[in-house]
Amino acid sequence: MFTHIVVGVDGSDHGFHALEYAAKIAQLFGASLRLVYAFPETSDLLGSPTYDKLLARRMAKGQSVLDEARQRVADFNLDVHEELLEGPAAEAILKVAGVREADLIVLGTRGLGQLAGLLLGSVSSKVAQHARCPVMLVR
Repeated sequence: MFTHIVVGVDGSDHGFHALEYAAKIAQLFGASLRLVYAFPETSDLLGSPTYDKLLARRMAKGQSVLDEARQRVADFNLDVHEELLEGPAAEAILKVAGVREADLIVLGTRGLGQLAGLLLGSVSSKVAQHARCPVMLVR
């Protein structure tokens, strides 16, 4: 049923909890797991003397989150891939899911109340609204 599962990770407990669900599903179906981490855009600082340092720091943090995520699913013996992207998280997850032909996206939620969700929006709600495949939101 599932062959390519995309998981958005951000280093939060909610994200790692969702990762555990995704790993169990991937193991059950023999699916591959693609971990996605998106860091904030730095293009507005292009040309700034601190641009290179900021970009390197953001990429290092993202790689650290991906490394921890990979370590957390190591015991599942899965085919795991990583995507470290710059830009808004929801758009990055949707792009990876489309390009990699995902048949499931798994995300953690932070349990924002309805008012906060309306005012701020959330990665999970944006992905759920625009994904072309099923989306599992894990609390």
